[in-house]
Amino acid sequence: MEETIFLILANGRVFPGKPFGATGEITGELVFTTAMTGYLETLTDPSYYGQIVIQTFPLIGNYGVIPQDLESSGFALRAYIVREWCQDPSNFRSEGRLDTFLAKRGVIGLCGVDTRALTRIVREYGVMNARVSRSPELSAAEWASLREFRVTDAVDAVTCPAETETEAPPGPAAAPLIVLWDFGAKENIRRELLKRGCRVRTVPGRTGAERIRALRPDGLMLTNGPGDPAENTAIIAALRELASDGIPTFGICLGHQLLALSQGAQTVKLKYGHRGANQPARHLPTGRVYITSQNHGYAVVSETLPPAARASFLNVNDGTCEGVDYDNMPAFSVQFHPEASAGPLDTGFLFDRFLRLVREGGGHAAR
Repeated sequence: MEETIFLILANGRVFPGKPFGATGEITGELVFTTAMTGYLETLTDPSYYGQIVIQTFPLIGNYGVIPQDLESSGFALRAYIVREWCQDPSNFRSEGRLDTFLAKRGVIGLCGVDTRALTRIVREYGVMNARVSRSPELSAAEWASLREFRVTDAVDAVTCPAETETEAPPGPAAAPLIVLWDFGAKENIRRELLKRGCRVRTVPGRTGAERIRALRPDGLMLTNGPGDPAENTAIIAALRELASDGIPTFGICLGHQLLALSQGAQTVKLKYGHRGANQPARHLPTGRVYITSQNHGYAVVSETLPPAARASFLNVNDGTCEGVDYDNMPAFSVQFHPEASAGPLDTGFLFDRFLRLVREGGGHAAR
């Protein structure tokens, strides 16, 4: 008889299911993503560090495993919850089944769960801790551990271990050097920069301002990443120090939040966050709405932005800040993921805007 395992929520609700992928018991922060495609990108997105992810789309795994679509080489999420996983994928690019893929990498999966009811609970009461368990009942010690669980030191856990440099194919002009400050970067951010002819020097999240200055970058890319942005006090201080250097800067997701914090703004934890490939964001200067890919649990509080900064995008659903333009430095940022190409009017043009800033800055490599 197939084993039954249980998802136990901090509010006491218990959801039975069947195991797939790796087996085991684990505690994490329960969140949901509404994306209808892109489960491989979700599984390998470092921004899911410490979280148990519910996939609201009911059938997952139908196009198999495609290594070229992975956003990182590792897994940061703690468990993966689906209604049903496809045992016989069909796609000419597929190189395997999702179940086998998860099992080899030690990722716990739970299927056969009523993900609709589970998502409604998170939407109603907010993100909460949960545990995948072999037993429907927890001991007093396990309940205490479940309730006390927190996602901490997240950037340190997912950032790259050392500096690396990647060069784009040779072009007609000197390639600008972009320092990619890795807080848990998705691989496609690097791909978008390389596609535009940049040299990309990736540095760990713990890198200080002096080292970044020593690299003499033409531009600075602040990447996505997991956890509470306000926890990263050293990074925020380094960004505040670098702000006076005039380095063209582009922040994405956590990078957007950290840049705002460095300029005196505040961030707040959202009730259940924005996770999925169908989040509408309005560009305030034009009024156009873009369908965006997002994965974050915190937001910049627009009312706390300094006088030299202004919101550039707002979330159509809840009015939260989705982008900031700065007047006191060549910098801008967005909360969503322009490298993910989520909708019919994609936001990849933001990378072109960044490269225009770099060229107009006449950066170090050109001098």
